[in-house]
Amino acid sequence: MKAAIFFLLSATAVYGFTPVPSFSNAVKSSTVTKEAEVFDQEAYIAESKEMRLKHLEEQAMFALKIAVENYGNAVFPNALIAGDCVITHLLDRMGYLKDGKCKVMVVDTFHLFPETMKFVEEVENHYGFKAEVFCAEGVPVGDKAAYDNKYGADLWKENIDEYDRVCKVEPFQRGLKTLNTDCMINGRTRWQGAERAWIDLFENAPIGGGLAKCNPIAYWTLEDTFDYIAKYKVPHHPLHAKGYPSIGDAKDTIPIPEDGSVRFVDWKFDGDFTEWLDYGLERKGRFVGLKNADGSTKTECGIHVSGAEKTWDRDLWEVEKSSVKKVDSSDSALEVKKSGKPSVMVVYAPWCKYSQEMEDEFEKFAKESNVDVYSFRGDEVRDFVQAELN
Repeated sequence: MKAAIFFLLSATAVYGFTPVPSFSNAVKSSTVTKEAEVFDQEAYIAESKEMRLKHLEEQAMFALKIAVENYGNAVFPNALIAGDCVITHLLDRMGYLKDGKCKVMVVDTFHLFPETMKFVEEVENHYGFKAEVFCAEGVPVGDKAAYDNKYGADLWKENIDEYDRVCKVEPFQRGLKTLNTDCMINGRTRWQGAERAWIDLFENAPIGGGLAKCNPIAYWTLEDTFDYIAKYKVPHHPLHAKGYPSIGDAKDTIPIPEDGSVRFVDWKFDGDFTEWLDYGLERKGRFVGLKNADGSTKTECGIHVSGAEKTWDRDLWEVEKSSVKKVDSSDSALEVKKSGKPSVMVVYAPWCKYSQEMEDEFEKFAKESNVDVYSFRGDEVRDFVQAELN
């Protein structure tokens, strides 16, 4: 009896997807063959995917409507990756870009691929809006030479956390503040990996004192994202056609696989798309070769991490607590240099581990020596240090 029941359940399961008129017909081989010929598996899969995508679109637009209509200053920090291109298209469909109800913000790290900022202009022209661009503090937008002079071209090699703070976290937060953001829209998804596996459509950001945060495509897979791009012919980053599933800084972003054999070209994949679309692989080519301060592999740039805006606990040789005299400006540093008096000046960066390790030695030296000992923070005026203090 058990075997008979098992057979019946199995037969039902086997023919569950075939639109047979009755069970008696299903067990007749000739009828099964005829129905199998009628059933188009690929068409059924395509229809099912379209049903799923339609639901995801509606869900994402529902979230965006709440974010934009319920808040006065919704801002979308756009990194031009695939998911962000989808959100840009959705915002345009809803009219929020042209009417300015949702502002778009871009952070230029000065280490992006050349194609990225050019693509920003293409997206602006396509949708008819103007993005607000933010970069490292005290540097004109687009002026890489000024950035190098102020912060150093190799800051990311010297201290990756400080680089993230200067080039990503600080301008990101400054942008949100400048635009009076009360709701931040972003393209993170659960599919991107374990660090993001439990995000929802709405949450409070760990920055800005609990800023409202909308993740409209939180429940999308990367396959859903590219299906949407293909369906609506959405403008997307040109580097997808060169093998990059995700795009960040040029210095630490590589194609996946590295030979560039998987590409998204003419609205379809060329190569083994599972190399991109499997769980957690979207950002596999990001942060390559980078380590956190504790030696662990880097997987986040800090923008979405609480506390990333501060990479050091305090300044070194603090005023009124140290025997080392503080020089607080370039002009004051020149005065010390030109005074002709015997003195020692240590040029430092509060985030630099070597400066931190020297603090006690210079403090001891200042207390025991007969010459004045000064400290001058030089990491943000590197051009001046190179020209005047070397």
